[in-house]
Amino acid sequence: MIANELRQLKHLVEGMGELNEAEWLAFSSIWQPYAAKRKELISHAGEKEKYLYFVLSGVQRIYYRDEEDREATLVFTYAPSFGGVLDAMLLNQKSSYYYEAISRSEFLRAPFEEVERLMGEHKNIDRLIFKGVSFALKGVLERMAELLSCSSEEKFKRLLTRSPHILQHVPHKYLANYLGIDPSNFSKLINKIVI
Repeated sequence: MIANELRQLKHLVEGMGELNEAEWLAFSSIWQPYAAKRKELISHAGEKEKYLYFVLSGVQRIYYRDEEDREATLVFTYAPSFGGVLDAMLLNQKSSYYYEAISRSEFLRAPFEEVERLMGEHKNIDRLIFKGVSFALKGVLERMAELLSCSSEEKFKRLLTRSPHILQHVPHKYLANYLGIDPSNFSKLINKIVI
């Protein structure tokens, strides 16, 4: 039943590093199917992140909510990628963020205590997780640079270059929030920029 999903995971893993057969068997054995409904909170602020997710379908977002109940969308995840609130998971701390399914979503998920155990037992699995987190950090730093140095139009164009399909899958209010653009200005950008 989950053989096809594990093949998708293996394809991503092979692109990030090399696991020998024993390492792959150990790594692949800890994943289980999981599904979330549209608008379902998968992880909550104030709680520890217990799972590493591999996204098979759907779109999710990680967002922050401040004391005045304002939201800031930080990251979108979609297939094929890892998901979850990685900092809380790796640091074994309560999360400051929410992980929400924007659309109906399917995943494989692995309990982090199992991921951590395998990281300790297999150097290549440890490297794989390190590399995955490094790619995530690279993306966050690039996004911070864009937010601080680019105009609204430049941010929008870069988003479309990175993820050309995103306009069809993510409500525009979340995209505007992600880019730090007023929703009415976001609508003007869509009409102005040739896609």
